[in-house]
Parts: sequence; C-alpha cells; structure tokens
Amino acid sequence: MRPKELRDMTVEELKDKHKEYKKELYNLRFQHAIGQLSNTARITEVKRIIARILTIMREKETGRDRSSVLS
Repeated sequence: MRPKELRDMTVEELKDKHKEYKKELYNLRFQHAIGQLSNTARITEVKRIIARILTIMREKETGRDRSSVLS
C-alpha cells in the first residue's frame, strides 16, 4: 500500500487497516510455522505496511500531517 493512499485515509480507516494487516501477519506467521507459506517475503512486506500505517497515524495524531506540507 502506497504512503499517499494511507495519508488520504482518516485515523479510523487507518485503525481498521492496521487491524486487517495484523490479522494477515498472524496468519502468515502461522502458515510459515507449519510449513505452508510459499511466499515468505510477504511477511516482511506486511510488517513494513504496518509500520507505515503506525507512522502516519502518529503524524496525524500529533498534528504533523505531511499531506498538508506536500500539497
């Protein structure tokens, strides 16, 4: 997911996306543990998306929303 797409979302939408990706990460880790995961790179990708979401949520909560600066 692109940072621009995330910055256009509200904090509530970001929280929903965060929950969604946390569930996906849990499932990926479980699949990896039992040997059913074929694309292990997806774990790293999902972790990075979660980090982006948390960073943008923090920016919005502290009033440091970069989308207003970039526009």
